[in-house]
Amino acid sequence: MQNEPISTAAVNLDGAADWVAFDAPALVGASLRFVSAEPEGNRYRVRYFKNPAGELRARVWFGPETEGPPGHAHGGAMAAVLDEVLGLAAWTAGYPVVVGNLNVSFRNPLPLGEVATVASRVTTVEGRKITVLGRICAGELVFAEAECLCIAIKGKNPQGD
Repeated sequence: MQNEPISTAAVNLDGAADWVAFDAPALVGASLRFVSAEPEGNRYRVRYFKNPAGELRARVWFGPETEGPPGHAHGGAMAAVLDEVLGLAAWTAGYPVVVGNLNVSFRNPLPLGEVATVASRVTTVEGRKITVLGRICAGELVFAEAECLCIAIKGKNPQGD
């Protein structure tokens, strides 16, 4: 039995009714959009939002060019999404950062063609160290969870460090 091809037609990336669309990648410039650079491509399609608490959310479609195990997204593709979204979550919270460490735990295979939500939140700020937690999920089903240690860029930290 042969797998059916993944549709690359229009994808609905709408968020929850109380989310506000947000151009998070604009915070860092066009050159740093590894995941979100091709909004009509066959790799990823991403749309960013802020929830009512001001936390960054993303709706992400995993296309055929993210394939790892047959019919499912590659773990590296999911890690790349978490890297971009969690780093942007820190920028969205007012902390210009680079990612220092990203720990990803994979929970369930993510089917290709799936639109998933990436939830993120900044949990701690200690000097130049900003910790962000996130997960890729669809409803209650979690595909991957991550903890990201971000380092504020010297001279750009709002705390003056």
